[in-house]
Amino acid sequence: MARRSQTETAILGALSMQPMTAYALREAIRDVLGHFWSESFGQIYPTLGALEQQGHVERREGPRAGSSTFVITESGTTRLRELLSEPITTVPPRNGLLLRLFFGRTLGAQKCRELLLEAKADAGRSLAEYDGLARTLSVEEEGSPDLPYTLMTISAGRHSAEAVIAWADEALALLEDTPANGESQ
Repeated sequence: MARRSQTETAILGALSMQPMTAYALREAIRDVLGHFWSESFGQIYPTLGALEQQGHVERREGPRAGSSTFVITESGTTRLRELLSEPITTVPPRNGLLLRLFFGRTLGAQKCRELLLEAKADAGRSLAEYDGLARTLSVEEEGSPDLPYTLMTISAGRHSAEAVIAWADEALALLEDTPANGESQ
């Protein structure tokens, strides 16, 4: 799935849950999907305009001048189903932490330890955030047909955070006897 198609998927998917203004759509993609998907704001507005021209979304004027709400159309729902049915395109990973650790001998063991501790702390914060989201949504969205799917993505985030914590502990153990400056003993 090309980048543009994935942007369409994010926009149509968000609008399939509820109509939104362009600003609310941008915020929803950042705040809700942002736990597992990032989208360039520079891609959202042009793609939204293209989807409107193609008849996949419809603009409805709001109560204030210049305030428009976008609604997914029947053809937009069909397009969303098509996009969701396409094979998943994997993107080569880009992990700055692993890049630094791979060259850790040059960086030094102490700096690597600091990076690992920071990654572990970040994962702990993410884990707490996912737990809070799951509790909140389980109450607020009880009975919603979207809840099981939302909880699946939260569960994936939890598992990823738990894996980072376990990996960081393992990596820190590997560094225990490594000199701080990275030189051989």
